[in-house]
Amino acid sequence: MFFMRILLAVFLVTAAALAQPEPAADWRTPAEKSAYRTTPRYDETMAYVRRLAAAASGQVRTEVFGRTGEGRELVAVVVSRDGVFDPEALHRAGRPIVLLQNAIHAGEMDGKDACLALLRDILITREKAALIERAVLVVVPIYNADGHERFGPYNRINQNGPEAMGWRTNASNLNLNRDYMKADTPETQAFLDLWNRFLPDFFVDNHVTDGLDHQYDTTYALEAGPNVFPALADWQKNVLAPYLLKSVGASGHKISPYGEFIDPADPAQGMYQGENLPRYSTGYAVLQNRPGLLVEMHMLKDYPARVTGNYEIMRALLEVINRDADLLTTANRDADAATIAVGKTYDPRARFPLRLELTDQAEPFFFRGYHIRRTASEISGAPRVEYTREPMELEIPYRSTFRVRLAVVPPVAYIIPPQWKDVIRVLEAHGLRLKQTTEPWTDEVETYRCQNPKWRKEPFEGRQVLFRPGIADQPGSGDQPWVTCRAVHEELTFPAGSAVVLLDQRAAKVAIHFLEPQAPDSAVAWGFFNAIFEQKEYAEDYVMEKMARDMLEKDAKLREEFERRLASDKAFAASPSARLDFFFQRSPYRDQRLGLYPVGRLTSLEGVPLAR
Repeated sequence: MFFMRILLAVFLVTAAALAQPEPAADWRTPAEKSAYRTTPRYDETMAYVRRLAAAASGQVRTEVFGRTGEGRELVAVVVSRDGVFDPEALHRAGRPIVLLQNAIHAGEMDGKDACLALLRDILITREKAALIERAVLVVVPIYNADGHERFGPYNRINQNGPEAMGWRTNASNLNLNRDYMKADTPETQAFLDLWNRFLPDFFVDNHVTDGLDHQYDTTYALEAGPNVFPALADWQKNVLAPYLLKSVGASGHKISPYGEFIDPADPAQGMYQGENLPRYSTGYAVLQNRPGLLVEMHMLKDYPARVTGNYEIMRALLEVINRDADLLTTANRDADAATIAVGKTYDPRARFPLRLELTDQAEPFFFRGYHIRRTASEISGAPRVEYTREPMELEIPYRSTFRVRLAVVPPVAYIIPPQWKDVIRVLEAHGLRLKQTTEPWTDEVETYRCQNPKWRKEPFEGRQVLFRPGIADQPGSGDQPWVTCRAVHEELTFPAGSAVVLLDQRAAKVAIHFLEPQAPDSAVAWGFFNAIFEQKEYAEDYVMEKMARDMLEKDAKLREEFERRLASDKAFAASPSARLDFFFQRSPYRDQRLGLYPVGRLTSLEGVPLAR
């Protein structure tokens, strides 16, 4: 009897235990578990991603889209409400694909931790399931994975948390957010492959800004200049931006457009939006006819505020994209069609913008900052700027209207000799279709004669560049190429196997920016063609002396030009080598190809022997 009672008690206890509901799974992100003191390392981040994918397998697919220089996997998380992941099928259905990129600067972790929480709330708690009603997400949790694992507490001197973070550049010390056009790194090459396969309808790049202190925790930038397809510019400026300001503001975060200040020590002088060049993420998206959102969380706000602010701006963005899905996808297709149409025929009246500049037009902007205290510094010897915590609000001028500063007439195609393999490789990486010539071809083509190159003394992003990178002298002026190129017509011979880039394709804007020498991120500016400026043959002084005397004796106009140069140019007159080179460059022995840009601009394909 006693034994039966024991068995009954065990049964009742077991039944009671089985009847109890299982404790809810803990889906807090690693950052949430630490109360935002820390951010997860690469392995912990990927473990959370795999757990999400396993729990919502019908709606999630993870893929490795490349590897870093140190061999780490680059992972994308694709989220679709009905399990349709094929990009072509999604585009046919008019479902907008949104690419969310995080940790390109791997000390700036906010977007990564915000995206983990957003994916959790879409797929697990389903509080935000409506955000994938029409939209399909392609989330890159960690783009700069090698920089992410250069982990430490001293990687971001200006940043308030987390306790430790990754490093700004990749393992080769290259800044991935300067690499979109030149595509030197394995990460960029993998990104371009991902871009070309999914061809996103909207692109987001999440960052943390440096700069002056103010009340805003969340800032953003959208492109709406004259280089943006009009329907997309109008939607971003008049629909998306107002919604972000209203919706994120209503969530309790302070949000503002991103901009630079004319004088950081005196915000009253005003703020301006700088030119977004193609080397940067969202500047590159413009060339691909796609809208992009640059998110810049403010460095001095605490980590919980930054991550949740990043979450809210992505949430608000996806709300608009789902609501305006048809408008967005139609505008993107129309932008592609317009680009293709321009490339079909040569029109000498057409103008393609290569450079923009700010106009003087300014709009009033209600700025929320902090009062500044200025004192003399015995450390730096310059005025010291200290931000108080006393709020300051004032109306300032904000300049964000651009006009075209430099434009070019687009050809119907470019032709590139086959020996310039690195240039051809980059064009192919951007998804451009290239054809090849089947035999040598000689004809007169448009090209450029370039002279007066000036290289930056120090390398920039691993290259010897022909421009001055960094902050411009004037608001919005951007980097200036340090070479002068004038258009010429030259009879050139292109070997069999030369690459021909037709411009009747959707990515034609990328080709124009890369192959027009005066463009800010052209192959010339980035140093791909530095060799064309190198003189390889020289005259011995005693040989040139004799030839110069003969030339002066036979050519009175040359003598007059030489004497005029001696009288007007003291540096020339004082330089024996320059004086002798004056005659060498006017002799038949000069290098006829020195400074000659080897890429031809074709206004017609007639006679070009192209492979079918």
